[in-house]
Amino acid sequence: MKKRIQEILERIEAAALRAGRDPADVGLVAVTKTHPAEAVREAVAAGLSVFGENYVQEAREKIETLADLSISWHFIGHLQSNKAKYAVGLFDLIHSVDSVKLAREIDKQAEKHGKVQDVLIQVNLGKEPTKSGTAEEDLEALCREAARFEHLRIRGLMTLPPFFDQPEKARPYFAALRRLRDRMAGLAIDGVQMEALSMGMTGDFEAAVEEGATWVRIGTAIFGERQ
Repeated sequence: MKKRIQEILERIEAAALRAGRDPADVGLVAVTKTHPAEAVREAVAAGLSVFGENYVQEAREKIETLADLSISWHFIGHLQSNKAKYAVGLFDLIHSVDSVKLAREIDKQAEKHGKVQDVLIQVNLGKEPTKSGTAEEDLEALCREAARFEHLRIRGLMTLPPFFDQPEKARPYFAALRRLRDRMAGLAIDGVQMEALSMGMTGDFEAAVEEGATWVRIGTAIFGERQ
């Protein structure tokens, strides 16, 4: 695993340098969905510290098991409002806020926890009915509404483009998210910070980095196929 992780980090660095970016501006979220706690432990020993989970229940068990380790946990899956109370207690960053209803529930639960919950807004750029995410044309309204919540802080955007077997085909979606981020940043909405872009996975993360990703979400290339 250590060798695989090193190769990925080298590829991230090379992609950043090709784009004239500082490699330190790109973070790696190791996606541990369906992989056991032992695999996370091994990845931590290899130098990783940020891990992503898609399901609250699975994450909860893993996080409890690994409580002795210094790990930052990110929630990257679709979050239902009724699971927000658990997610807020477990995760440092929620990548997948896609509605005012969900933002309101996260705010309410974060207040109970005495914290300000960092979130990203998920945008469904491919307009795919099977995927979560707000529509591009609704993004500004969602940001303005969610920015009013005192216990929630918008840090940027996330997208999951349509699946392609060629990474270059995903590139226009990554570029579009970067442009959206820049446009939202230009609006200077109080309470909205637009520094983060979560985009790119095992098959296309180099294109995502070249287009401005600050978080890439990689599972298969680190841990192998899902169990």
